[in-house]
Amino acid sequence: MNPTILLLGRTGQVGSELACLLPQFGKVIAPDRADLDLSKTADIRKTIEHVRPRFIVNAAAYTAVDQAEKDEATARLINSEAPATMAEEARKLGATLIHYSTDYVFDGRKTSPYEECDTPNPLNVYGKTKLAGEHAIRMSGASHLILRTSWVYATRGRNFLFTVLRLATQRDELKVVRDQIGAPTWSREIAKATVGVLGRVIEMTRENSPPSTGLSGTFHMTASGLTSWYDFANAILEEATQAPASPWLTSATTGLPSRLPRVLPITTEEYPTPAQRPAYSVLSNVLLGKTFGVVLPDWRVQLHEAFLDTTCKRFTVGSPVNPLR
Repeated sequence: MNPTILLLGRTGQVGSELACLLPQFGKVIAPDRADLDLSKTADIRKTIEHVRPRFIVNAAAYTAVDQAEKDEATARLINSEAPATMAEEARKLGATLIHYSTDYVFDGRKTSPYEECDTPNPLNVYGKTKLAGEHAIRMSGASHLILRTSWVYATRGRNFLFTVLRLATQRDELKVVRDQIGAPTWSREIAKATVGVLGRVIEMTRENSPPSTGLSGTFHMTASGLTSWYDFANAILEEATQAPASPWLTSATTGLPSRLPRVLPITTEEYPTPAQRPAYSVLSNVLLGKTFGVVLPDWRVQLHEAFLDTTCKRFTVGSPVNPLR
């Protein structure tokens, strides 16, 4: 029997891609914000109790890093308390929670890729609330997979890719930070990698009855390779000059031609922000590959493929459910 999957955050960058891919495994119930307010614990419990999913995939998060510095209460509700509630309900049902976390749980003082066993030390409220969510999930006793990713972008929504493309139509010069290093990761590759992991989990569950919780743990799921925001911006502009026409690219540029701006490197100190960012937040994906056989492409390959993308086949998902209505 195919499992029921509860997908949270279906309108987000990763969630919208998951909505394309998850229905291959079973029925997907994907409430949007109007159906489920993740800041309300009681609503989360009632939804999970009503749906009774085999898997809960939480792609929802408070991701406004700078805004979180002055809105910690909301960030904590969404990034910490909501996942804690999901995990508690998952344990009651014997369900597995798949939850996304971030490279920002680390302080960036390393100069080699962070491994899952490295001690977190977040520098900002966003990272602290995401780390608190991780801790709550682990302490719940629920079967879980925490997937840390980084520098996420998509061909929709608000992200660095869209910002660079928009500014390229407005300015002759862009100043971009060069001393922050990470791995830009396309949301579709995160969704594809998640599907690979979930497929393996379902396979192992069928082989082991009752379901095994041996795969519970934390895994890094980012693009291979590394770069700076400055070099990422240059790569975006280079791809844009060669990319075929597509609806998403037209949306990003509002149909205006690029001015092909010069990109000037600056330091973090020259671009102060409310939230402090780690200088180095590259994550090692070795454990993900060893455990599930899943390896994400290099960041530059992902960016090229994103610019070639013109469509995304949308599968039919189950009707959004709101048991409170």
